[in-house]
Amino acid sequence: MTTTLIIPGYRGSESDHWQRQWLLDDSSAKVVEQEDWENPVLSDWLYVLEAHLAEHPGSVLVAHSLGCVLVAHLANRPAAAHVAGALLVAPADSEKMTRQDRIFASFTPLPRQPFPFPSIVVASRNDEYMSFAKAQALADVWGSGFVDLGRAGHINPASGFGYWPEGMILTSSFRQRTLIAAE
Repeated sequence: MTTTLIIPGYRGSESDHWQRQWLLDDSSAKVVEQEDWENPVLSDWLYVLEAHLAEHPGSVLVAHSLGCVLVAHLANRPAAAHVAGALLVAPADSEKMTRQDRIFASFTPLPRQPFPFPSIVVASRNDEYMSFAKAQALADVWGSGFVDLGRAGHINPASGFGYWPEGMILTSSFRQRTLIAAE
C-alpha cells in the first residue's frame, strides 16, 4: 500500500484543516509532524521528512503552504528518489515571507529546478501567501501539473476548505501511477 505523507506548513494544520480531515479516511496517511512548528528551520524539517521517506519509500506527498517549499527543497536531495508524487497546495512564497519576517530565511531561495518526481501545484488567484503568477511560474520550472482553483484564498479552513474531496482525487492520480508502474 502506498503511504500518503501529509506535510503541513508553518504552525502545522489545525484540526479542521483538510490535511487533518484526510487522516480520518485514509488509513495509509501519516502526518509529518515537525518538532517545532513555530520556528521553521529548513534543515530540521528536511531531516524529519527524509526520515519518514526512509521508513515509507514510494510515498505520495501532500503538502500545504510552507510544506510545499519543504518538498521543493527535498527535490534535489537523494531522498527524492523515494517520492512517488507530490500534491503541492497553496505554496508559500518564502522569499516574500522572509522580507517580512526573517524566521523563514532558511527556506529561501525558492528552488527553481525540475523535480525528479511527478507533481501537481494547486494555486489560488487570491492567495495572500503567493501570487498566482509566481505559483504558475514555479509549477512550470518544477515540471508540475497546474490546477487553478480560482479565488480560493489560501486553500485552508479560513477560506472555506474543510474536507476538500477534489484534493483527494488529485492525490489518487499518483497512487494510480504507482500501481501501473508496479505491474
